[in-house]
Amino acid sequence: MLLIIFKIIIVLIILFYGFYRFVFLRDPKRRIPKQGIISPADGKIVKILKTGNNITVNKGLIGKINTITKDVAKTCHIIVIMMNIHNVHVQRSPIKGTIKQIKYSKGKFLNAVFGASSLKALENEKNEIIIENKNLKIKIIQVAGFVARRIKCYVKQNQKINKGERIGMIDLGSQVILVLPEKVKILVHEGEIVKAGMTIIANE
Repeated sequence: MLLIIFKIIIVLIILFYGFYRFVFLRDPKRRIPKQGIISPADGKIVKILKTGNNITVNKGLIGKINTITKDVAKTCHIIVIMMNIHNVHVQRSPIKGTIKQIKYSKGKFLNAVFGASSLKALENEKNEIIIENKNLKIKIIQVAGFVARRIKCYVKQNQKINKGERIGMIDLGSQVILVLPEKVKILVHEGEIVKAGMTIIANE
C-alpha cells in the first residue's frame, strides 16, 4: 500500500513539474508594435480608473493609490491586469526608456485574483518599476498573491530598455498594475484580454 502511495506521489510531482515548466515558464516570442504603449502582461483588464477628486474606491485604499501614482504624475490612469494559470507569466516593458527606479515592498498575500478589481492587492508584496523617456514616465507594479509569492525582476536602475523587452516574471500568476499619466489616451476597456508586448494599451 505504501509503495502504491509513493508511486502516485512521484507521478503527481512529475506531472506538476511538467505543467509548471511548459505552461508557467513558457516565454513565446512576441511581435512588438512600433507605435503606442503596450501591455506589460498577459491577462484580463479588470479595472481602469483615473485618480483625482472623483476616484471611487474604498477610502482606506485612497492613500495607497496616491502613494503608487504620485511619482508618475499628479493625475494618473491605473490599469489592473489579472493573470490566471493559463497566461504567460513574463512581464515586458510598455515603452522604450530608462529604468529610473525599482522599489520592492513587503506586504500581505491576499488573493489577488478574486476581487482583483477592488485594488485590495495593493496591500500585497509588490515590486514597482518606473520607466522614463523624454516624453513619458510610467510605472509597472508586479503584485504577488495568495499563491504567487515569487516576484522576479530582470532589470536594474539606470538600465536602458527597449519596448517589449522582458522586465520580470511572477510565478504562478497574480496581478500587474500599469500606471500612466493623464495625458495619454487609453485605448482598451475593462474586460478586454491583453497580451504582453503585443496589445496597445494607450497612445504615447
